[in-house]
Amino acid sequence: MKWVEIEITTTEEASDAICEMLSQLGADGIAVCDPLEIKRIIEDPDSLAYADDGFVDSLGSDVKIQAYFAEFEDGIRLGAKEEEYENPEGVGTIYGNIAKGSKSLAETISLLEERLAAIGEFLPVGNGKVSYKYVKDEDWENEWKKDYHAFTVSPRITIAPSWEKESVTETPDMKVVYLDPGSAFGTGTHETTSMCAELIDEHLDPKDTVLDVGCGSGILSIICSKLGAASVDACDIDRLAVDVAIANCEENHVDVDCYTGELKDAKKEGYSLIIANIVAEIIAGIAPLVPDKLLPGGRFITSGIIDHKKEIALSACQEAGLTLIEEKQKGDWHAYYFEKKA
Repeated sequence: MKWVEIEITTTEEASDAICEMLSQLGADGIAVCDPLEIKRIIEDPDSLAYADDGFVDSLGSDVKIQAYFAEFEDGIRLGAKEEEYENPEGVGTIYGNIAKGSKSLAETISLLEERLAAIGEFLPVGNGKVSYKYVKDEDWENEWKKDYHAFTVSPRITIAPSWEKESVTETPDMKVVYLDPGSAFGTGTHETTSMCAELIDEHLDPKDTVLDVGCGSGILSIICSKLGAASVDACDIDRLAVDVAIANCEENHVDVDCYTGELKDAKKEGYSLIIANIVAEIIAGIAPLVPDKLLPGGRFITSGIIDHKKEIALSACQEAGLTLIEEKQKGDWHAYYFEKKA
């Protein structure tokens, strides 16, 4: 067996979607190097991060994603790690049918290029170059970790990988969410996730009953629980994401009810806070259901909305009877905080 590092050069906007696609194809590890995110961390006046002059500029502006695949004698084995994760109604339907079986390296590269083209229909993928190299068996496990370190995502929340537990300490004023990249959608580095985290940090009430729709890795659910929500439910249509969310919740010692489903499958009659960090079209689709699932005076936090599609989501939410209270924007992405009339 050999390990292949496949690198994709892309944009910030498309990086999370590409990581999710790579997970669906069975990548054993995924690393993201985002120069713009590194620059934001270094320039943050509250950050202790430091870089030599010229370091960030030397990285360029492209996001580089490395995915690690095992290559056997019969080729690279693609597909979910277990049959139960081959969910035809899950995220695989966004990027095309989930691949199965073994393919040669050339066939795998060709498949990745096809999937990138599909993602490019709704997100700018930029360069979209796909390259590869072989790495030593003992090197790959640490290689994908080198660009992921603890960072502050909101005034009271720090995100840290599990391998930095000993160096990152939680305090009453700064909660730490331990989350490893590459396992499911959402590690906090993307603008949409960070804006949701900021809105949660700003508006969460200890009495809140929360529903996280499209929970992905479970990061927003964990943040809600860490900040003291009364109860947190989390759902996703992808069973793999749900299992990853469950594992992440256990790792963080929080009580979150994670299950496979959509907004219509919500377990409670009503919630005081619903969160949905998905994409504009899906947000527009669920918007009419949101008020029915909110208690009187309930709130709705939503993101995953790229600039040229913001009116789709915004109009749908307002037409559903939700009142816009606050808007955030980072780069080309938007997040909204709505309230339902009491």
